[in-house]
Amino acid sequence: MHSVDPYLKSKRRPPHLNAHLMLIAVLASAGALLSSGSPDEKHISIYSNVANYSLPVSQHKGTDYVGLLELLEPLGTVSTRTNKDHWRIRYNDADSEFITGKVHASVRGSEFSLTAAFVLENGRGLVPLSSLSTLLPRILGGPVTFNQAAGRLFIGNVAVHFTAQVSQTTPPKLVMNFTSPVNPTISTEPGKLRMVFTHEPVVAPGSSALSFDSKMIPSASFQESNGAAEMVVNGTVPLMASFSNNGRTITISPPQTAPAPPQSQGQPISPMPPAPPVPIAPAVLGSAAPVAPGARYYLAVVDASHGGDERGAALTDQMGEKDVTLAFARRLRQELDARELPTLLLRDADVTLTLDQRASAANSSGAAIYICVHATSQGNGVRLYTALTPPAEQAHGPFLDWDSAQTSFLATSRIAEIGVAAELRNQQVPVRILAAPLRPLNNLIIAAIAIEIAPPANDVTQLNAAAYQSLIANAVALGVADIRSQLQAAGK
Repeated sequence: MHSVDPYLKSKRRPPHLNAHLMLIAVLASAGALLSSGSPDEKHISIYSNVANYSLPVSQHKGTDYVGLLELLEPLGTVSTRTNKDHWRIRYNDADSEFITGKVHASVRGSEFSLTAAFVLENGRGLVPLSSLSTLLPRILGGPVTFNQAAGRLFIGNVAVHFTAQVSQTTPPKLVMNFTSPVNPTISTEPGKLRMVFTHEPVVAPGSSALSFDSKMIPSASFQESNGAAEMVVNGTVPLMASFSNNGRTITISPPQTAPAPPQSQGQPISPMPPAPPVPIAPAVLGSAAPVAPGARYYLAVVDASHGGDERGAALTDQMGEKDVTLAFARRLRQELDARELPTLLLRDADVTLTLDQRASAANSSGAAIYICVHATSQGNGVRLYTALTPPAEQAHGPFLDWDSAQTSFLATSRIAEIGVAAELRNQQVPVRILAAPLRPLNNLIIAAIAIEIAPPANDVTQLNAAAYQSLIANAVALGVADIRSQLQAAGK
């Protein structure tokens, strides 16, 4: 997955931070809509051993299409060439050629027929969704399963299966065991607990409608649509969910009410002391002092990736990623400040910062959102990332697992991602939404997104153009401004 560079790859957790994994989730009902775009936008989700991500679907003459470059790009090395109405794409060692307005194509030197005519739109090669189940195995050289009605595409043997059984305990518990760790968005409403699996390839059990021999938890249902899977558990009492077994088990049960402590006659009960805050290691920004919480209010932290000894990607012979990210980060800070969104620029010079230093500085800043900036010469437009956190481990007091600290903030992060994506599309900037196990996003206890900027069309020199950077920075700032109240509420 070349679009996620080494800066974003996972590192070993600091030994002083341990695990917390118990979710008693009552999220806003908007959480059920946390897919990779607006609720009304049609898209598909792709699941593989390399990455799980989502792509928008467009329509041409009543047929659903998806960008082939965008679909293949996270899976391997991809390049394209356009010669008039001929569009060629190479995926690893596989060459394919398509012709605008034609159903006939060439894949790995063999003839192939699409189910509808190929579309070339602003340099993007679009293929019909109904062709993916036969086209992709030829390109990828492996099995592909595509549920077109649900908008879910599985590459290889990646499906996550589960069992569900209600225990005969008092109160009863619905125990769901999954073959791999899961991290759904959970919301509740009267009589229902809803789990939405946006980033996990969870598939239906033997029957999509489940019945249980329990008056409190009588049934559950499973359905797939618009790139997500949803499990709805029906209950005659309020329900809560908790995780165990490293994220492979979800237990749903009525909340247990602790008995009131005895009260001596004439002696008032002392209130319980508040829980201690999550300990966060102090930041060390080169020779600078740690950011002091409360010294100044910040709504946003903008982090220009790389810097100092770490150049990042060589975008051209003269242009390093660290220079482009710093220029854009400064421009984004100006746009945010102009909208009265106070912003801390984490790296405002050519200095080297470790991932842990960046995470600790952001966590101790008191800000409501962290925005990491990257640049790439591959593709075009903007890619937006949220974290795909691993399951946390056993809790030790108030300490959170360093690699999954973001878990409780993913809902707000995805709201921010959707808002920024909407503004980018309003500015006609191509945008893709993905989730990956990124650092330092995984380590943050505030809303967090990463922005990877690609050039417009195929002109990589435009990455440093003031007009192009301003266009994107303006859209990002508008997206953050639109959800300012939600960010502030989540941070309280």
